[in-house]
Amino acid sequence: MARSHDPGTGRSRVHWELADGVAHVRLARPEARNAVDLPMCLRLREVFEEIDDSDARVVLLSARGPSFCAGADLKERTDKDAAWVRRRRIASFAAYAAIEQCRHPVVALVHGAVVGSGGEVTMAADFAIAADDAVFRFPEPHWGTVGATQRLQRAIGKRRAKELLFTNRPMRAAEALKLGVVARVVPADELTATGAEVAAAIAKAPPLAIQLTKRAVDLGGETDLDRGIRIEMSAIEQNLADGGWRDGVQRFRDRANNSEEE
Repeated sequence: MARSHDPGTGRSRVHWELADGVAHVRLARPEARNAVDLPMCLRLREVFEEIDDSDARVVLLSARGPSFCAGADLKERTDKDAAWVRRRRIASFAAYAAIEQCRHPVVALVHGAVVGSGGEVTMAADFAIAADDAVFRFPEPHWGTVGATQRLQRAIGKRRAKELLFTNRPMRAAEALKLGVVARVVPADELTATGAEVAAAIAKAPPLAIQLTKRAVDLGGETDLDRGIRIEMSAIEQNLADGGWRDGVQRFRDRANNSEEE
């Protein structure tokens, strides 16, 4: 049974619903190619805070219309002063952080144009699956602004990030896969089904084990191996204290027994 969390006003930039443990989040501004404006930033942060408090097992982040996200909506900056633009950028950082810090796994399903802020949203997810028609661009310097300087270099390296930012050249799905921006590329008409399969696979795992794994990977990536091992050991201790690990052992034994019988 799906539970919709869209206020139903028609003005919402982001819709989400929870069905069978999967939170479906959709950018819902197709008339503007899902360009990110201030209301979308605020709504994204709100949505992911709601999901954090829900019993979701995994999040699928997708978009309506022909493009995943055409970048920031520069039209809203008309007649605004520098102070407003600064507040707007802080709101976007908060939105990306809410996606990245969600305690549940977040999988982005991207297609069509993935520009600027769309790339930030994609890289804030735990990983992304791209349709073969997806095309990434990071044109911020060519728009006379600064952006995508941090997540992009962490995803593909400093020198490659500079090349994409300085030139504003398109990066197609195959190259995005090669560089690690996306984890998989599938035919466009298979993107939704593939996302559902991936979500189902993640949802099978005990939620605490998945949440602790996500946290250990994220925290471990910020330090050296020795401290990373300590982070993992802390996660193991928390998992053992919960006791749910015994169910996983039993499932493994049951599966092994069934294989032997076959």
